[in-house]
Amino acid sequence: MSKQWREDTPIYIQLKDEVIDLILNGTYAEGTSLPSVRNISAEFNINHLTVAKSYQILVEQGLVEKRRGMGMFVKAGAHQQLLQQQQQLFFEQELPQFITRLNQLGIDSQTICDAIDHHTAQSLQDKGSDHE
Repeated sequence: MSKQWREDTPIYIQLKDEVIDLILNGTYAEGTSLPSVRNISAEFNINHLTVAKSYQILVEQGLVEKRRGMGMFVKAGAHQQLLQQQQQLFFEQELPQFITRLNQLGIDSQTICDAIDHHTAQSLQDKGSDHE
């Protein structure tokens, strides 16, 4: 398997961000082990020190823990911690940019609320049809 790494960001940051996304979407649930440094290194054909650096950042952020002789595991509470961090980032960074764009386009708040309601309903309907 190969992965396309972006040129604008160091690979260890991209890998860390990917693990964070996998924790957020539930692929790596709390208490589950992460793939070994060796496995990730071989799978993506990257240096094992790059993988280790990514994992070390996750340890420092309190999201994963190293269990001696067993590997790296997602810590309890990691999902909630990430949700809170990502929500804060959204409100501090993404939402102001979004509002600026709405103003540029002349879209009023009622129109955007209606669009959000429509897309939310559509998303829920799509999820319901996935389970049939």
